[in-house]
Amino acid sequence: MVRTHLLLGSNKGDRQLYLDTAQMRIAELGTIAAKSSVYETAAWGYTDQPSFLNQVLALDTMLDPFALMRKLQAIETELGRVRVEKWGVRTLDIDILLFGRIVIEHDDLMIPHPALPVRRFSLVPLAEIAPELIHPTERVSIAELLERCEDALEVIKVSGNA
Repeated sequence: MVRTHLLLGSNKGDRQLYLDTAQMRIAELGTIAAKSSVYETAAWGYTDQPSFLNQVLALDTMLDPFALMRKLQAIETELGRVRVEKWGVRTLDIDILLFGRIVIEHDDLMIPHPALPVRRFSLVPLAEIAPELIHPTERVSIAELLERCEDALEVIKVSGNA
């Protein structure tokens, strides 16, 4: 089993329903060991769109990173994700933030997620459930990455991690 950390995001339709449904489907891929609260943030990148709900899950899985990515993309598609433009409006986005201590630099998959250290909307929920986790390439804790993060995007907790 490998512990992987996933970021779920939705900014189209019933955002909470998409997160909840995705969580149920992700549970079929292993064991959800922890989940963060749900946070609301303005869109990052292409900002002229609705705000996002985001949540981080810690998943213990037997899948390899590429198989996990394919399964997660299938879940996105099943829940109405249509890839039209980078950073566009979407029913569901699932990013692999970390996969154990593995580092992958491939055209189709980058682990750790290359933007993790600069995105507050990813770091806040990740730090909630794994503050002492050491980032495999930055070699500092997630809590320290969050402390260093210069992203000024407001991240607002909207519900607990029940």
